[in-house]
Parts: sequence; structure tokens; C-alpha cells
Amino acid sequence: MIGRVASVTDTGRKRRHNEDAYVMEPPLFAIADGMGGAQAGEVASRLAAAALRESGAGTGGAERIVALIQEANRRVYDRSSTDPNTSGMGTTITVALVEDDRVAFGHVGDSRAYLIRDGRMEQLTEDHSLVNELLKSGKLSQEEAESHPQRSVITRALGTDPDVDVDTFSVPAQTGDLFLLCSDGLTDMVPEDAIFGVVERNRDDIDAALRALVKAANRSGGEDNITVVAFEISDVAVHDGRTEEQALPPELRQKVEDEETLDERDAVPVVDTAVVPTEEIQEEVAAEKRGRRRRLRRRLLAWLVLLLFIGAIAALVVWRLVT
Repeated sequence: MIGRVASVTDTGRKRRHNEDAYVMEPPLFAIADGMGGAQAGEVASRLAAAALRESGAGTGGAERIVALIQEANRRVYDRSSTDPNTSGMGTTITVALVEDDRVAFGHVGDSRAYLIRDGRMEQLTEDHSLVNELLKSGKLSQEEAESHPQRSVITRALGTDPDVDVDTFSVPAQTGDLFLLCSDGLTDMVPEDAIFGVVERNRDDIDAALRALVKAANRSGGEDNITVVAFEISDVAVHDGRTEEQALPPELRQKVEDEETLDERDAVPVVDTAVVPTEEIQEEVAAEKRGRRRRLRRRLLAWLVLLLFIGAIAALVVWRLVT
């Protein structure tokens, strides 16, 4: 059965809006990373997440997941086709459904699912990306792929066509398994061995582990939105730790999501409440401000020295002219 669960989402350091969305409604979990102009990516990912929540987990393993993702695809595609402001939008989606002693997955795009078991971490999904295609064909090495300028270009997305090809598979679940779903805002910034190390060091507190992952991604540049959903397989069900919004009835929760999606086009999204600022993070921000002030003083000093040098040269030229 499902034990501890946790989720975190963060805008990152470079983006103004958070285009990630997630679902954490045991036994159904999902993550979506939107794409599109303006805030269309945010609309796409939230529409997909809302479709999963409204449809509900149900049963049926991989077949159920395909049905859920196709419904999400239909909603995003219909909106994109009828609203000029969202034309061409799409989203990745990675879905996990826990049933008895197995976890079924459905996957489109380059968000990922990982399994941590017996001291090892394994990537379960395969990226639908240009870089991964180049890797498989031998045209890129792993080292080249990690820094490739087009590593975020995906070859398959939800909502760009009337139907979508969904990768599905299932994994036998064992007590103690920890599954992670994450957007590329994490995996592009933090190497897999570092992700594994952070989680293992904080295994007793999954919420702390996810916050540490966000912090690591932001320290590495925070170039994209960062979202992680985690769930554990346990002998005891302890997953009833949902946020107030998740505990709302589906119709009220959807109303809140619709208002956020449609009415906040010019607002900067608030970081998810699971990301709680700590003293350590606050100190890091203060240190960064001090560093900026030092750099500014150095620049001013450099300009002053340059002006003095130019003044000395000008005085020398004038003296030569008059003598």
C-alpha cells in the first residue's frame, strides 16, 4: 500500500511563471511541464492535471492510464484549437497509478519517473526528446547530451495533436520502494547521482528531501520550473497528509484552479506551500545580496580608476600642448 507522499513545486530563478503542474491524489500521481508562448504552457499543464483529477484514478492499470492521458490530451488540444491565445500549447505528462502490488505508468515528453530501491536509483521512463534520439543513434555522448543547447526540445507532447502516443509499462512494487516523478527543471540542473544522494540523506523526511532537491536545482542556476512528486510503498498507509486545497471537494478545487489559470495571466505565481523558506535559504539569499553589493562596489572602483587614468592622460596632453 501507499505510505508517505510528498510534493514540491518552485518557479526557479530564471522563469517568471510556473508552467509545471502536478497531481497527488493517491493512488494517482502525475506531473506535467507545460510549453507554449506567453502563459499558454501554464494553461496546458493545469488543464491536463485537472482532467486527471476529474476523471479519477479508477482501475485497469495501463489501460486506465492511457484513457486518462487521452482525455487530458483532448482537453488541451480543444483549448489550443479554439483559443488563439493558447494556440500551439502543449505539455509533458508522466502518470503513476498504484494498484495492489504494481505501479502502472504512462508517459509523454521528457518529465521523468525514477525508482529508488535497495540503495539504487533507476530511471523508469525514456525521454521523448531530440537529445535522447541523438544519444540512441550514437551521434551524441552522454557528456555532450548533458550540455547540449537543444536538450529541452521534445519530440512528443500532450495537446499538440488530436491523439497522442503514450508509453505505458508497469513495475512490481516492494515495501520500501520510493518513486519520484520530476520535471526537467530538476534533472537538467542536478545530476542523477546527486539527486539520489540528496534523497538518501533525507530518507526519513521525504518533504525535506524534496525541498533539498529544489534548493540544489536553484543553486545550479534554477533555469526552469522545478517540480517533484514522491510516494513510498509501505506496509502501513500514512499518506493522508494532503494540503487544504487537495482536501477540497473536486468541484471546488477545479473552480480554484480555473480562477488561477484564467485570471492570473500577469501575476507571478506563488511558490507551492510545500516549499517552506528555512533559515538556511534565507541566509543564502542574504549572502547573495551581499555578493551583489560587493560586485557593485568593485565596478564603481574600476570606473573611478579608469576616469582618473583618463584624466591624467588628458592633463598630460594639455601640458604637452602648452609647453
